Amino acid sequence: MKLTDLTIAQAKNLLLKKEISATDLTKAYIDNMEKYKILNAYVTETPELALSQAKVADENIALGKARVLEGIPMAIKDLFCTKGVRTTASSKMLENFVPEYESTVSDKLLKAGITMLGKTSLDEFAMGSTNLTSYFGEVKNPYKRNGEDLVPGGSSGGSASAVASGQAMAATGSDTGGSIRQPSSFCGLVGIKPTYGRASRYGIVAFASSLDVPGVIARTVEDNALLLNVISGQDDKDPTTAPRAVPDFTKVLGESIKGLKIGIPTEYKSDKLNPDVQKAWDNMAKNLESLGAEVIEVSLPLTKFSLPVYYIIAPAEASSNLARYDGVKYGYRTEKPFHSLDEMYELTRTEGFGAEVKKRLLIGSTILTEEFYERSYLKALKTRRLICNDFDEVFKKVDVILTPSTTGAAFSKNDSLSPLDVYLNDIYTVGASLAGLPAISVPVGYDKNGLPLGLQVIGRKFDEETIFKFAHHIEAISKFDNTPSKVMGE
Repeated sequence: MKLTDLTIAQAKNLLLKKEISATDLTKAYIDNMEKYKILNAYVTETPELALSQAKVADENIALGKARVLEGIPMAIKDLFCTKGVRTTASSKMLENFVPEYESTVSDKLLKAGITMLGKTSLDEFAMGSTNLTSYFGEVKNPYKRNGEDLVPGGSSGGSASAVASGQAMAATGSDTGGSIRQPSSFCGLVGIKPTYGRASRYGIVAFASSLDVPGVIARTVEDNALLLNVISGQDDKDPTTAPRAVPDFTKVLGESIKGLKIGIPTEYKSDKLNPDVQKAWDNMAKNLESLGAEVIEVSLPLTKFSLPVYYIIAPAEASSNLARYDGVKYGYRTEKPFHSLDEMYELTRTEGFGAEVKKRLLIGSTILTEEFYERSYLKALKTRRLICNDFDEVFKKVDVILTPSTTGAAFSKNDSLSPLDVYLNDIYTVGASLAGLPAISVPVGYDKNGLPLGLQVIGRKFDEETIFKFAHHIEAISKFDNTPSKVMGE
């Protein structure tokens, strides 16, 4: 087996047995980064840093002092601040920004022993679901449709593309309305958005503060569990993190689901749903039922309001968060002559932000005006509370909810899709984001064009253990092969 086809769990075992070295493992990924540059998964590559960290990892292993992720090559989404390494949020606005501090999530991973291969691309400021809006160019999905390039999903598309193509063993992601789960589905990977407050947002470039959640993307459920063990926990630098103990998520993998109840939401059976996804969803429910779980049809009646609520709250919060980019303190400043502070602001933001970010900032700023605040923003907040109540009622009857991750497989930028069609790709993910619930996407098969399809498991707040339990069984049933050498046709 190629080194880049190993999972984290497999690599850990071989590293500890000294059958492979961290240096050789890291070099194999660096070679793939060079080989698959055409996918444009990375904004900034850090091979020298990764090799120096691999050397330390080999020394620790030799001394019997291996840390939990010693020598595991990972990529960090370029939304997480990394001390001394450029952090751009895929925007011209932060093109040359080098942080003097480390995000809590990346700091925990580094202290756990990873080697950092680089920073992966995203939709600019995480606003998008295609990874076409990055200032540094569009990212490509390793999968193709009859030879045609496809989007990897977004906003964590660079992370997903890198992992699927063997340019990283795993990667961090952030999920505001589906930005981990959707690209994981499009690229045939496992991606988890934990409960809001399970992992720290400190050091992550903010999009929508009440929705942003850090998470991970890897090839297996076990690897996701290993990584979530590391990045979770209360952080004094982020008051929204919960003071809760972090269980070992790997310990539940393989446990029986007999007697547990699965909810199938009636409202999620949409005419927008690809028939291949519907078939995979129906079949998986039957397979889980054969393992002793009970499948129950449930209702989430306010689902139809999830997207409009999200696209009111998220832009409103973004307009507030991105007000800090004014050309004064840090980041890009216009080089054109200006005659007033207001003119400098206007020129800087006009030149520094891309079209999608500008659109959302204009929407958000309008929503927060006196004219629209009460009838739009406050109404959206109240509706969000009702959506949360819907989930609370359903979880009185079931242990998890099983849904599609997306309406279909990855698409091409040349497909005749309207902006609304693209936004509708988040229809199955935004509900869990609005309610702050944990959710995981697991690959379950392919559509008629041989493209990956994913199913989503949503759980109660801070009950990642149960969704991992179900996700592990889904993975075992589907036997989805996402080894990079197979994906890349090697």
